[in-house]
Amino acid sequence: MTEARKPAVVLVSGGMDSAVVLAIAREQGFTAHALSVRYGQRHTSELDAAARVATALGAVAHKTVHVDLRSIGGSALTDDIDVPTEADGHVIGEGIPSTYVPARNTIMLSVALGWAEVLGSTDLFCGVNAVDYSGYPDCRPEFIAGFEALANLATKAGVEGSRFRVHAPLMRMSKADIAREGLRLGVDFAQTVSCYQADADGRACGGCDACRLRAQGFAEAGVADPTRYVGARIG
Repeated sequence: MTEARKPAVVLVSGGMDSAVVLAIAREQGFTAHALSVRYGQRHTSELDAAARVATALGAVAHKTVHVDLRSIGGSALTDDIDVPTEADGHVIGEGIPSTYVPARNTIMLSVALGWAEVLGSTDLFCGVNAVDYSGYPDCRPEFIAGFEALANLATKAGVEGSRFRVHAPLMRMSKADIAREGLRLGVDFAQTVSCYQADADGRACGGCDACRLRAQGFAEAGVADPTRYVGARIG
């Protein structure tokens, strides 16, 4: 197996960040196996978007795994808790918001790690970002480094000498940088859904952190925002 055609597992949520990460993995020559997780989130339109993105960006496979995080709740995305919006006076980056899902990225990367080991892959890709983000602790470089260390300690492949790597190519990029990188790579952002409370057709609310950061990115990059909104934007 040549280095240029190594398999990689890429976490694909359906949002703009993971779409760009999938495009980056493909550009780097990896054979991309896209993985999405139905974890009990408020809507499934982002999972529909993930399927579209995986096909459009050339993933060789797309798998959706079910993990019922709604059964434990504790988040505005998995429980009967209102999603904070600009209209409520919510300020992005002030504390950890209620949309934080306990252990979500740890669980998703763990599932990706399991699939990677089955595939004989040592490369995981995810779209975490620590610049323009909501303040989640599992989006920081310390988390990625910690999970990579765990991957190499907790797997048969790691113990036998393989070296897992967790790629987070967007970690230090602003949302504007991500928008520009996606355009360079030919990502069709109109196919993606980022909103925490999108409707069944994938139309965005315009007021949650995800919507506001996405809109900010397109505006700062100087490109048209292809997002479809439900009526007038909130906020």
